[in-house]
Amino acid sequence: MKRIIGVYRNQHMHWVGDGFPVKNLFSYDRLGQAISPFLLLDYAAPYHFEPTTAQHGVGSHPHRGFETVTVAYQGEVEHKDSSGGGGVIRSGDVQWMTAGAGLVHEEFHAKKFAEQGGFFEMVQLWVNLPAADKMTQPKYQAIESQDIPKIDLDGTGHIRVIAGSYHDQTGPASTFSPINVWDGELQVGHRHTIHVPVDHNALVVVLKGEMLLNDSQKVQDHSIVMFANDGEAEISIEATQDAKFLVLTGKPLNEPIQGYGPFVMNTKDEIIQAFNDFNSGKFGEIPVSA
Repeated sequence: MKRIIGVYRNQHMHWVGDGFPVKNLFSYDRLGQAISPFLLLDYAAPYHFEPTTAQHGVGSHPHRGFETVTVAYQGEVEHKDSSGGGGVIRSGDVQWMTAGAGLVHEEFHAKKFAEQGGFFEMVQLWVNLPAADKMTQPKYQAIESQDIPKIDLDGTGHIRVIAGSYHDQTGPASTFSPINVWDGELQVGHRHTIHVPVDHNALVVVLKGEMLLNDSQKVQDHSIVMFANDGEAEISIEATQDAKFLVLTGKPLNEPIQGYGPFVMNTKDEIIQAFNDFNSGKFGEIPVSA
């Protein structure tokens, strides 16, 4: 089995804008190349919003050099960006946005959800782009729940294949480097052996409940587990409480990471250029609705 090299838990919530109460479970500024090609993961654990006609979320802001992946569990978010992408992400859906050369976007609670109120729960993952693709044309993948393959775990849970492949099922997301994004649930008292590519960095993210990994490591909610890239391919998971989790694996990019705020590039000069390009209007503008 793959050797566990780190377990990190974060119980501290902070607000992104006024619509996303998140806990940051990992980021490249702390963990660096060990999590490549992944950069950051924020978990908006279930939070109840009262009905409102006000607009809650995050206003216009830029990105360059990576991709954002939003997995919606509860609630609805409306997205717009300067490349023409956009739409409503509903429960079970995934938004895969490639910032590439640069765009400006905004994310707000969808009007219907805001007016009705209810529980909001989402994950946002940042995926790094290889140096050769940092300046690729921005694009937007709207992935609906029914298009995500769902593998049954003998009636004890499931794994949804968002990106990559698992058990001969291939996820709908197109990616720039070899990665897997698997979204799972497992009932208390049951276990499963996950097979991952031997040359990938691997992370298990425990969002809800409690798990025992590799028969030895107890992991609580709001935690990540890092594994050695040691040529092994198996990870054993057991739910000691009903659990919701993500498995993230990716072939390391082995390239320098230079990031500042909404930009992640390879050199400091590229970060300075990103600020200059944004300030000079090269990222475009979000179309104004009629």
